[in-house]
Amino acid sequence: MTELSDLSRSLGEHPLCQGLREEDVAFLAGCAKNQRTASGAFLAREGDPASSLFLIRSGSVALEVQRPGRVSRVETVGAGDVLGWNVLFPPHAWHLDLRALDSVLAFAVDGACLRGKLASDHSFGFRIAMRLLERVHNRLERARLAQLDVLGR
Repeated sequence: MTELSDLSRSLGEHPLCQGLREEDVAFLAGCAKNQRTASGAFLAREGDPASSLFLIRSGSVALEVQRPGRVSRVETVGAGDVLGWNVLFPPHAWHLDLRALDSVLAFAVDGACLRGKLASDHSFGFRIAMRLLERVHNRLERARLAQLDVLGR
């Protein structure tokens, strides 16, 4: 087996890719690489260019906002989650810090490569966009419920 076919097989097991056609997973794998991030290290920092979409395989990531004199955790995500759909939208910048709470293994999907593939194959683009949109919807629902809980409503 080649390295790309191994990557494609592993990528196909991530919840974002489960149920996709094999050729779609292989097409996406052309933009992906494995990335390991040590506990306490940052996958991304607020304001930095958003160059990768992260598909978390294992470990936990804190989404944090820096405030004067303190850090506020917005959410914690883990295996199966997706971070960084902002790679698709200008200005392609991070709006939060992403800090590994323990050792994190993720697929890092190159944003420029992904944008190119979405534009070159609209059917593939639609299938990936719908899957990402579902994750955005779920994240917004969790944020709404968390806000209601904080407000005591």
